[in-house]
Amino acid sequence: MLGRIATARRGASILGRQAAKRSGAAPLSTLIGAASSVQTESKWIGGGLKFDSRAIPAHAASYSTSRPLNSAFLAAYDEHVSERAAMADGKMGGIAPKPLDAAQCSELVEEIKAASAGDANADRLVELLSERVPPGVDEAAYVKASYLSAVALGEVPATLISQVRAVELLGTMQGGYNVGTLVTLLSGADDDLRNCAAQQLKHILLVFDAFYDIEDIYNSDSSTPEAKTAAASVLESWADAEWYLSRPEVPDKITVTVFKVTGETNTDDLSPAQDAWSRPDIPLHALAMLKNSREGIDPEVDGEIGPLGQMEELMKKGHPLAYVGDVVGTGSSRKSATNSVLWFMGEDMPYVPNIKSGGVCIGGKIAPIFFNTMEDSGALPIEMDVNGLNTGDVIDIYTKEGEVVDAACDEVVAKFDLKTNVLLDEVRAGGRIPLIIGRGLTGKARVALGRDGGVSDIFQMPIDPTDVPRGFSLAQKMVGKACGVDGVPPGKYCEPAMTTVGSQDTTGPMTRDELKSLACLGFSADLVMQSFCHTAAYPKPVDVVTHHTLPDFIQTRGGVSLRPGDGIIHSWLNRMLVPDTVGTGGDSHTRFPLGVSFPAGSGLVAFAAATGIFPLDMPESVLVRFTGKMQPGITLRDLVQAIPYTALKNGLLTTEKKGKINVFSGRVLEIEGLPDLKCEQAFELSDASAERSAAGCTIKLNKEPVIEYLNSNVVMLKWMISEGYGDPRTLERRIARMEDWLAQPDLMEADPNAEYAEIIEINMDDIKEPILALPNDPDASALLSEVAGDKVDEVFIGSCMTNIGHFRAAGKLLADRATATLPTKLWIAPPTKMDEAQLTEEGYYSTFGTAGARTEMPGCSLCMGNQARVEPGCTTVSTSTRNFPNRLGQGSNVYLASAELAAVASIEGELPSVETYMKHMANMDAVAADTYRYLNFDQLPKFVEASDRVEISEEMKAAAKKLSLL
Repeated sequence: MLGRIATARRGASILGRQAAKRSGAAPLSTLIGAASSVQTESKWIGGGLKFDSRAIPAHAASYSTSRPLNSAFLAAYDEHVSERAAMADGKMGGIAPKPLDAAQCSELVEEIKAASAGDANADRLVELLSERVPPGVDEAAYVKASYLSAVALGEVPATLISQVRAVELLGTMQGGYNVGTLVTLLSGADDDLRNCAAQQLKHILLVFDAFYDIEDIYNSDSSTPEAKTAAASVLESWADAEWYLSRPEVPDKITVTVFKVTGETNTDDLSPAQDAWSRPDIPLHALAMLKNSREGIDPEVDGEIGPLGQMEELMKKGHPLAYVGDVVGTGSSRKSATNSVLWFMGEDMPYVPNIKSGGVCIGGKIAPIFFNTMEDSGALPIEMDVNGLNTGDVIDIYTKEGEVVDAACDEVVAKFDLKTNVLLDEVRAGGRIPLIIGRGLTGKARVALGRDGGVSDIFQMPIDPTDVPRGFSLAQKMVGKACGVDGVPPGKYCEPAMTTVGSQDTTGPMTRDELKSLACLGFSADLVMQSFCHTAAYPKPVDVVTHHTLPDFIQTRGGVSLRPGDGIIHSWLNRMLVPDTVGTGGDSHTRFPLGVSFPAGSGLVAFAAATGIFPLDMPESVLVRFTGKMQPGITLRDLVQAIPYTALKNGLLTTEKKGKINVFSGRVLEIEGLPDLKCEQAFELSDASAERSAAGCTIKLNKEPVIEYLNSNVVMLKWMISEGYGDPRTLERRIARMEDWLAQPDLMEADPNAEYAEIIEINMDDIKEPILALPNDPDASALLSEVAGDKVDEVFIGSCMTNIGHFRAAGKLLADRATATLPTKLWIAPPTKMDEAQLTEEGYYSTFGTAGARTEMPGCSLCMGNQARVEPGCTTVSTSTRNFPNRLGQGSNVYLASAELAAVASIEGELPSVETYMKHMANMDAVAADTYRYLNFDQLPKFVEASDRVEISEEMKAAAKKLSLL
């Protein structure tokens, strides 16, 4: 860990406490600790994994529907259990019932209060309260903790649950609402309750500021000897890492059955966009995993339900399944993809309903975000040669020797190296996040007891790289600044402070669940923003609920919430950035044009928002340097595609999935040679780094476009405050940070002697015609002349890859068309409502309308494929981010291209020849200054007038200055 991490944490904690003050709770950053490690029966036995029959969710057996008739709650609950058990035609026992919500939990508590120990329902009522309520700060957890606390403290009669049992059950709730009662009991007069409370606290990591309460009991002269002893026992246990050592070690040998998916598995395969609405309901959503037929995969219902029978048959071999693929997890940063895999291949988590941990994932190449999400979930991800593995093989994985052996013939079929020396510690701890938090708690307890805070006697600590670079790249400097040092070399573990965190609506409900499980009631990251761009246009009933409930959840924790219809997350979040800072987001396209972002799964995004830090093994960098000048008719989107096009030609990238080569994978893509781009244009390049599977992206810009952008953004954020967007204090603080930067504008630069894993030179003088991504792989690239004449059925102009300039260009091209109607179906979806309003004012919507275009609500529209979709089997030209199979439409063939080429294709009904394209573009250079103008809010009277009414408080100015100094 780097030198001034603690300072960065403390700065973030100030803000977390401000947010927590509003919501009445302490922030997570006050103590680095993750989910509770409840002592349970070991899943690791002998030389391999113990097979848990619950991996096949036989819910008909697990949740018996036999019951006496005198329980209204059980009658309703059993009906729900039966409905869920019958889903998917009852395959694998159907799916697990939902966890209890707050209303159900309240009803259950009332029945427990009214029951007697001899009642036939007694054990089942207690079991449901124990096992089927989410832990953390879920609303139902509040009901559960309130009742158990009242029993434990003797405030209500103990009926089915004794006082001691109530304390034990409080100890299973991970942290949050349960901790205060347990700490109170440490000073209680009852020996049994005090000792039981101490025992529970020893295995809870999410104690926040309650750590200091326990420390005070230990140190205070006013504490009784018994209380001191109890507090000491808790601190000693934490200091000795009993929470970790009580968990079983990862065995030397793990035996699994291979479930192999050949070729590339992207996260659309594991968590289809059309089923995004069900992502928070993990057992239901998992039914859609691999629902589309492909080689070696036999779905139950093609296009609807995945290969349940195939997996069930493999499970009969008596071992857990391991997910194996040539390339695994490319695409969006989806915790839901990991959840689906682990639902069938992971292990149950005691007292945590409908979430699984553990499991094994093996890939020839595992996409970095997916790899990290697997780490966070307690799984064991391994990259190695998978050519010798086939579905149905039983293999022994020797975790310490790095060998995989075919169990049938005892032959070594592959060798591997674990990604880091810490990985097995992460698996043992239940995930990377529990390990980080638990290590911090152990060190803090040691200091409280007067010991050295080091923990290397118990834990494997990250190994620093031996090769120190002569100079640092731009990304390495930015991360260094966020850690309080000059730079961070590749391979070094660090925890940079998170300045900006983004969440969108198809991952937001999962992020909310993760924040609840982290017991987070106040954000420590400086700015956390939530959008509703993926579901606003065509909301399902569950989406409408999210639209009504998620904003309050975010804002009460100090975050900023957009509104349905506002538009795409990135187009808003980019306008809230502070130059040269670090952030993350739950959408894989959270790729800042200013600073650097490392997108992540929902669990890690929640951790970053809650704690204000982000665990990072600093990646290597690949430098892409543009030279020369852009040629007539060539667009930035062509430069975007020139990157994989050039890498393919140089042998640094392949489209073949077996033994895939990808120089960008897991590295930071750093771009130079385009310093005068506007920030909106720069994002088009950084955004596409997601399709390269890069860990992040930086773009070297001159100060002038950044100053212009921030002056505009200050006005926009003040307008947001005037329009009632919240949290206003967070927006004020961000405005103050922007104004501080504008007062002394300075941008970091890479050292001249910075070292890169690869340097790719692209001469723009040589790009004479458009470059497209071929169906259906964003890496596969071709010149327009190589694909001209292909008939086009539909055209989509929209997504985060577009800005207002693209729609003006499309409008001008459409206005010059020779025919009244288009031969194609044209979709238009601007990124924000401000773009829509400006385009309407300038008359472009009239042009779109007379051309017969279908104009969509500002937002993601077709890009994700979870809302409207193109016709099955059609050929489409799209400006969207990626073109994975079946994403925009079932069986559709999708080219990715510029808005300009897309508009020409919509007019011609085919991919035009280069000559035809250039004829359409001939007049564009003359009107470029008018076309490629961007929204400068400081020049729009409506926004300026609103901003003039907003004053930034001295308190937020002071808070911003503190953060700027970190």
